[in-house]
Amino acid sequence: MTRAALLVCPASGKGRAARMAGTVAARLRTAVDSLDLHVASSAEGTSALARRAVEDGVDVLVVLGGDGGAHLGVQACAGTSTALAVVPAGTGNDLATALGTLSVDDVVGALCDGSRRALDLGRVGNGTWFATVLCAGFDSAVNERANGMRWPAGPRRYDLAILAELAALRPEPLVVETEDSTLELDALLVAVGNTTSYGGGIPVCPDADPADGLFDVTVVTAAPRRTLLRMLPTLRTGRHVEHPAVRTLRAKSVRVAGPGWVGYADGERVHGLPLEVSCRSGALTAVGR
Repeated sequence: MTRAALLVCPASGKGRAARMAGTVAARLRTAVDSLDLHVASSAEGTSALARRAVEDGVDVLVVLGGDGGAHLGVQACAGTSTALAVVPAGTGNDLATALGTLSVDDVVGALCDGSRRALDLGRVGNGTWFATVLCAGFDSAVNERANGMRWPAGPRRYDLAILAELAALRPEPLVVETEDSTLELDALLVAVGNTTSYGGGIPVCPDADPADGLFDVTVVTAAPRRTLLRMLPTLRTGRHVEHPAVRTLRAKSVRVAGPGWVGYADGERVHGLPLEVSCRSGALTAVGR
């Protein structure tokens, strides 16, 4: 018998999640034995409902929302026997993409097949978990700008935020420490990837594998603005890692430090630097292919 809970984040996708909720619930009921529906009006309420569902022992927590809602679901499910499923209804939907669940039909198919994946998670020193990418520098500034934009919807919002932030771009001293090495350099951004992508499908860490027990780390060093403009088109293909201004590392644990930078994880603000993160193998059971 499969017990599931559907957690609806009604504000996701400018109300798209709320509009989809009835249809999604009906589809999910064809694949599970029981389904409880939970709707919260705030991030705090969503977090509390997610934790309550997991404490009640549901087999699967299904989040209907964007990466923000999925991030809250990760906090509740990490290190437990409850599997996380994500039905995408937000702006970026990077975790759903990584799980291969691009629609409710994908989730239903995986539930019917019993498809489960053990995923690594990142653990920040303050106790926050993340499933996709932790970033700081230029990319976290892009996140802050994109989160404050009302238009446009979808990944295009991140593209416009990138162009806007380029005007204020300047390198800052950055220290990246791993278990094997230390980088001290002037940099524009650092991304610690458990999965490949952030910002609605930008493969900032194109070779990251969420089941190998390691992070992929991408650092963009100081470079002229015109060089970065030429590099931008390669971000969507992952070819930016071939550029001389880009350094890549693989590590089990990472400490990043830089003045004035703020860390974002799964698109959510975490804390100012310095930050210490570690890769926890198999910390999350996920529904996906």
